[in-house]
Amino acid sequence: MREASVHENSPLKNQGQNAGQGAPGDGPYRCMPHAELRDGAYAVRAVEPGHIDAIRQWRNDQIDILRQPAPITREEQQRYFERTIWPDKQAERPRNILLIYLNEREPIGYGGLVHMDWEQERAELSFLLDPQYERPSERRADLFGRFLLLLKRLAFEDLRLNRLYTETFATRRRHMETLEQAGFRPEGCLRQHVRINGTRVDSILHGCIAGDEGERHP
Repeated sequence: MREASVHENSPLKNQGQNAGQGAPGDGPYRCMPHAELRDGAYAVRAVEPGHIDAIRQWRNDQIDILRQPAPITREEQQRYFERTIWPDKQAERPRNILLIYLNEREPIGYGGLVHMDWEQERAELSFLLDPQYERPSERRADLFGRFLLLLKRLAFEDLRLNRLYTETFATRRRHMETLEQAGFRPEGCLRQHVRINGTRVDSILHGCIAGDEGERHP
């Protein structure tokens, strides 16, 4: 994977001072020093209102790999973002940072840092692709690997967090392989933690510490 970089020519760079203008949900997160991070043609930036119905459909189409008990309606999605996500954009320490994942400016997935604990300098990493990019597996692994590189830069360099962690259902072996290739270490197994299509499935925990790769901030 290539070194992630801030897109120097992006009109979104360093627009934190303009946050709060426009419709609710528009614009970057106040806490992010760079509104957009790029790796070549790939980029992440704050989710905005125009993205949320596509995200809803991606989630509903892949409900068996998510901690989501039922399909989400448009009204439920709108209400969740209005009450939970949009107000956090102006917070110095948001509870969640949700990002749209772009290839040549076209949305291909989303994810971010959730359940953030700023006192303990940790966050859970989330990631979901548009279902059309889930196959072939080699393509999916490359896209996920690039996203992980961008999120590690955001977490460890920009936000000065110390720890990222994630939970994966044990059926997703290739997903876990990509996590481990990106520096996430297996940390435990929650046995028979979920039921998927009537079958009890383990959940596997992975974690990445800034110091694991010499990335710890001063």
